[in-house]
Amino acid sequence: MTMTTKKMTARELKRFYADSTFKKNYIYDGHDLGAACGSDGTVFKLWSPVADRVELHLYPDGGESGCMRSVSMERGEKGVWMYRTEECLHGTYYDYDVSIGHETRRTADPYARACGINSRRSMAVELGRTDPERWESDRAPKRQQEDIIYELHVKEFSWDGSAGFPEELRGTYRAFTVEDTTLFGDGVHPTGIRYLKELGVTHIQLMPVYDFGSVDEAGDRDQFNWGYDPVCYNVPEGSYSTDPAHGEVRIKELKELVQTLHRNGFRVIMDVVYNHTYSADSSFQRVVPWYYYRQEEDGTLSDGSGCGNDFAAEREMAASFILDSVLYWTEEYHMDGFRFDLMGLLPTELMNRIQEELDKRYGMGEKLIYGEPWAANETPMEPGFHQALKENEKRLNPRIAMFCDNTRDAVKGHVFEAMEPGFVNGGEGLEREIMHAASAWCDRGGAFRAGSPERVLSYVSAHDNLTLWDKLIISMSRCDRNDFYERPEEVMRAYKLAVSVYFTCQGRLFFLSGEEFARTKEGDDNSFEAPIFLNRLDYKRAYEFEDLVHFYKDLIALRKCLPGLCDKSKEAGKRIFKKNANRKGVVNFQVDNRYRGEGLCDTLFIAYNSRRHPVKVTLPEGEWEAFLKDGDSGMWRRPQRETYSGLLILPPVSAVIMGRKTEIKQEAAR
Repeated sequence: MTMTTKKMTARELKRFYADSTFKKNYIYDGHDLGAACGSDGTVFKLWSPVADRVELHLYPDGGESGCMRSVSMERGEKGVWMYRTEECLHGTYYDYDVSIGHETRRTADPYARACGINSRRSMAVELGRTDPERWESDRAPKRQQEDIIYELHVKEFSWDGSAGFPEELRGTYRAFTVEDTTLFGDGVHPTGIRYLKELGVTHIQLMPVYDFGSVDEAGDRDQFNWGYDPVCYNVPEGSYSTDPAHGEVRIKELKELVQTLHRNGFRVIMDVVYNHTYSADSSFQRVVPWYYYRQEEDGTLSDGSGCGNDFAAEREMAASFILDSVLYWTEEYHMDGFRFDLMGLLPTELMNRIQEELDKRYGMGEKLIYGEPWAANETPMEPGFHQALKENEKRLNPRIAMFCDNTRDAVKGHVFEAMEPGFVNGGEGLEREIMHAASAWCDRGGAFRAGSPERVLSYVSAHDNLTLWDKLIISMSRCDRNDFYERPEEVMRAYKLAVSVYFTCQGRLFFLSGEEFARTKEGDDNSFEAPIFLNRLDYKRAYEFEDLVHFYKDLIALRKCLPGLCDKSKEAGKRIFKKNANRKGVVNFQVDNRYRGEGLCDTLFIAYNSRRHPVKVTLPEGEWEAFLKDGDSGMWRRPQRETYSGLLILPPVSAVIMGRKTEIKQEAAR
């Protein structure tokens, strides 16, 4: 069979891999590829059905050392090459020479679980030796009343001196294990883990922590990149390790990070990028040319990712790799969920397999799955498969959630056009969009369609594009990005209104780290490789904008007490009634907040006023307690709350949340 592939073009190989004969003879259904070692020896397995010969090379380190030993591997069934030894080769580095026809290419192992600096060489690892103390008893904390997800970059978290971390740990996994840091070490103002605990978020979404290619792991510590350019999918990134030259260190330190977050009450979400690789000249390509990459009809690489290549996730071995990878991170690193970058480039069929397998192993809905239901460009997915786009929502498992950019854009305006305003910053005609957002688009209104709030992430800012603060300043001030400046007095009311809107929408809540203290990147809308100084979390702002931080804390705590907003059932949208979005710049509605007789109140009245002057609204019948009014989010905590009835004055650019302790008439609820 290999003789027929020697002179095949990329286009011919595409047809060859799609042929039923190839699939019958060479699709391997095992889950043991890569290197596995223990007391009974070490086994190397590599899937390369088109190879004529594969040679394994062993090294004492992951750098420039000479080869200790070379071994010709044996070809087995289904195109799997294997070498077995009784030696435990833990800590031994390796790579392969893969010969196809007259060409031999040196490559790392695409299935590696450890590697040396910059992934040049893979490493055999006995994973039990990388476990931190008491790792076997590590457990995720119990799910809370609501999922509130905080997007965080490992290096940004601890880099700035204001965070008070030891110099040698700044920007590393191990910084997370220092649980009691304060502002410049003043012993008074919490930062880091303590700060996050007081904030009240429930999930920490880690931006990419797998091995990526845009940072030199042997280079300066202040290098920075978001990391959406995977090289070794199953290996932690070395630049966050205190010792990237030793592959086992990065594994242990990432486990310690997860263990610390679990111990402090957080679940951990992993941001994954299975839609493309850093380079098309990857270990996948060197082992099985053109199998793992999606191609146009003429054989050229497709570019639905906008990054130069698309991973062919619909092909059997590529899909199996992704599923095994997700399960590996879940089992070995105790990850509690996954955020899929450009999920629209992956097949719905694969996403469903992943969710179903996680549900089967860990319990229904125990592991969260969500992603971006879009792609950067079109991609030629093979026939019979469907992209995990928002328009294919009905094909996706109902527990797979999606980012709702419709809510984001309705609140603050389209992120790619800074001058385009949203509801809170001068937009017009968006009242009905805001009303749809309130029910997480489960009322079947507007452009987005959702089956239940369980599958919607309500948010207004994420790592890419402008921060919420920068967006509002630029759009409200009508200033150019090159002439960026702050006008906090004019922006803060709109900021609090934006937060109030998405915090009172059904669905899961998500926000970018530092959004709660008006994080700025000085108008940079794509800081993926900007200096760390621009990207780092500046904890000084947490105390300069202390009122805003308390606003977030109060809303997070209040949200957890409002079952009418936390409900994720298919019937949750019916809780919202008496909707009124008929006045320019004003929206109000009621929410059935009953849940087994518990909660602060039976009924909620929520209103948003984006106008620059006060407006009058008539409260529904009865006496209403104020939980939020005119930027005061702590009202609900007071033993004696302010009460209102009849006519209510909505302050300019603000939201109100009111509660009424009374039964809702059935006809009103309908």
